[in-house]
Amino acid sequence: MSNDNAINVYIISDSLGETGNNLAQAAIVQFPKADFKVHRYPLIKTISILTGILHKATRENAIIVHTFSDSELSAFANDYCKENNLAVIDALSGIIDILAERTGDEPLHEAGINHNTDHEYFKRIEAIEFAVTYDDGKDPSGFLKADIVLLGVSRTSKTPLSLFLANHGYKVANLPLVPKTRIPDQIYQVDPNKIFGLTNDPSILNNIRRERMISYGLNPDTTYSNMDNIQAELDFAMELYKKLGCPIINVANKSIEETATLIMESLKENEE
Repeated sequence: MSNDNAINVYIISDSLGETGNNLAQAAIVQFPKADFKVHRYPLIKTISILTGILHKATRENAIIVHTFSDSELSAFANDYCKENNLAVIDALSGIIDILAERTGDEPLHEAGINHNTDHEYFKRIEAIEFAVTYDDGKDPSGFLKADIVLLGVSRTSKTPLSLFLANHGYKVANLPLVPKTRIPDQIYQVDPNKIFGLTNDPSILNNIRRERMISYGLNPDTTYSNMDNIQAELDFAMELYKKLGCPIINVANKSIEETATLIMESLKENEE
């Protein structure tokens, strides 16, 4: 059921509108008591279509956030909003003008350049969907399709690392390692240079797992956080890594970004 008192926010762009949407969402979360309704209008390339959207926005007294690379569309939107008393945030023109003045260069006025072409942008989205689909070994067929396969015991940052790498366009599948469980046959069919074995220091892993149990309101002293069990898991994982002949990364005291950089650099070295 819609709320007639909702504040309408129109995100309009001649590209995909990600920049405007991110900007609006970052501001909206600062007002948790308010009811906002966000409308997205990407790939708007003509004055006639833009006019229709702005007419609708006027009827709803909407807030306009636009990121037009096309200076004509940007100027039209700003003039229309001024004439019709619509609140408008021109999220791109101001900084483009400042950069043009400082550099002495003429801007390209091309939409979507920050996505390094739409193909690259959609490749990243596809990689993120892949990481979600093949998270935690849910479908072993993903290991043969992946650019990167991450192996590791529980709490070695497999999922966040998968998503971080996906944001760089890599298709990543990961598998949690548990002693005495069968390793999927597909793992042994993957190029070892694409597999990365993640490990951690036992004491750090113990602390992470204890904190996780406490966050759930549970007893932190369980078999999950037991030091002997943790060591057995790490030994099992290390034995598998050596069998596979894959690179091994100790994630102890490393950020997701640091671990991801090591992985990406390793892949580049193998491509050379």
